[in-house]
Amino acid sequence: MKKIEYNDFEKVEIRVGTIVEVNDFPEARVSAYKLMIDFGEMIGVKQSSSQITDYYKKEELVGKQILAVINFEPKQVGKFMSEVLTTGIYDEVEKVVLVSPDRLVPNGSKLL
Repeated sequence: MKKIEYNDFEKVEIRVGTIVEVNDFPEARVSAYKLMIDFGEMIGVKQSSSQITDYYKKEELVGKQILAVINFEPKQVGKFMSEVLTTGIYDEVEKVVLVSPDRLVPNGSKLL
């Protein structure tokens, strides 16, 4: 594991957002959804492509708070521009589990 300085970590903006819209992404090479995520007034609503279809149905994702990296350059995913990186962790069968706070917190809150 490569060590980093604390100031390197401080450069990464990991913020809480609430998923407000979920759409299918049939053009994706790997099964994915297109997410619209509200990060609050200061940041706004951003879009993200996320490979989370194994464990999550579209209707159960709306209203869910997640953590995302918001300061990467946008990434073109097919015809879709992903503006943030929604965070997740592979489980024992290599399916993605979302990272989210265990209590409701204000949208835009920064991971410390």
